[in-house]
Amino acid sequence: MSTTAQPAQPHLIRALGRRDLVLLFVVAVFNLNVIPSIAANGGVTIWLWLISLILFFWPQGIAVIELAHRYPGEGGVYLWAKEVFGDFHGFLSGWCYWTNNMLYVPTVMLYFVGVSVYVLGTGHQGLADNKLFAASVSLALLALLTLLNILGLGVGKWINNLGAIGTFIAAAVLIGLGIVIWSRFGTGITAADFKVPANPRFVLNSFGVICFGLVGLELASVMGDEIRDPARTLPGAVFWGGLISGTLYVAVTLTLLISVGKSVNVLQGVVQAVSGMGARVGITWITIPFAIMLSVAVAGIGSAWTGGCARIPFVAGLDSYMPSWLGNIHPRYATPYAALIVQGIVSGVLVILNFAGAGVQETFQKLLSLAVVLQLFPFAYMFAALVKFAVTEPVPRGQYSRTTLFLAGTSGLVTTVLGGAVVFFPAQQITSLWSYELWMFGGTLFFIGLAAFFFFVYGRHKTVQGLGKDTTVVAPL
Repeated sequence: MSTTAQPAQPHLIRALGRRDLVLLFVVAVFNLNVIPSIAANGGVTIWLWLISLILFFWPQGIAVIELAHRYPGEGGVYLWAKEVFGDFHGFLSGWCYWTNNMLYVPTVMLYFVGVSVYVLGTGHQGLADNKLFAASVSLALLALLTLLNILGLGVGKWINNLGAIGTFIAAAVLIGLGIVIWSRFGTGITAADFKVPANPRFVLNSFGVICFGLVGLELASVMGDEIRDPARTLPGAVFWGGLISGTLYVAVTLTLLISVGKSVNVLQGVVQAVSGMGARVGITWITIPFAIMLSVAVAGIGSAWTGGCARIPFVAGLDSYMPSWLGNIHPRYATPYAALIVQGIVSGVLVILNFAGAGVQETFQKLLSLAVVLQLFPFAYMFAALVKFAVTEPVPRGQYSRTTLFLAGTSGLVTTVLGGAVVFFPAQQITSLWSYELWMFGGTLFFIGLAAFFFFVYGRHKTVQGLGKDTTVVAPL
């Protein structure tokens, strides 16, 4: 008789309720840090927002609810692609989701730097363009957020929640000031500003960034084993979180266009707008408290993505496609501390390397563009899964009808592929086309190649190693 010892599965704490999820969705989806780089392309971006909300965001909500219902559990996009398309596709989906995060989190840190310097008062805004200062603050915040998430979602979720509250207040102040300015002074924006420009190259890049800005509804499902009663909690939270986030995106973009126009600084644009509008209506004092509130919101965004995406290497470690120690949980705090530490270190290295040759705004844009490409890979799998369900199942066994699954899957898949392709067109902040394309194509191929290495080479090595350790116990007669 042979017996194989089964290792105990790590136990994670169900700490997230519906209110936590709604706030998590708002802080993860509605990212003020991407809006200035989008608004810099003018009024045409409003139409791109509306198109993306209909063709990408609505299908995303359907995909999250459908897939979370069929495949509940820890891992989200990793688990879903694995169950529908096989192990490699699951690993590639999760890998791109995770590595995108290691590129995206540094952009959040840089945005925090651009905002927080306003807290120091007038005359210090130039510090945001100082590479040494920007790198130091970014690394310090990254280390703090990693530590807080290691202490557990019971602690980390309050940073996320404070970030969501800060986001609400910051957006409300910005929109409120925009309405006051518009009612008192009117706006210089005309109908011509909402037309497609003669050279749409820069606008194409912003469409990919808009799709990227709308991701986040899937984040809670990555932590599926940490949600209280997910079958009842998730659908309502997705609806409210999505509705609030989409409305805020369009409103804040319009406000920036009214108050600042196309001359928006991609790191400081939101505070720049509030500072300028505050001066026009005689409340210059508002800049510092607004910068403090926005800094809290940005830290919440960083915390949400730092904590959520670390669950991907955690699950991959349990599946032995990455080093098994990545699947370790902290003995006291019951968190995937090893994955969080590795993620923090790699993000920190990327921050340092990207300051080597580019300015702060160009570094922000390059990191953001490559993050867009990698982020959209798992969404292609999500939408393709909906199409597969609609085509292969005579009677769908999930939440939605075949027609809904097919329309949402097709719309989302086409939009995802288009959004990922157009981001290879450089944004306005890019100074060298060849350097940018080398970064984009080289970075994409590097991360996909690394995924193939871990899955086919490391995964096979772990399989052989596991077989060698298998023992057989013969029962006495």
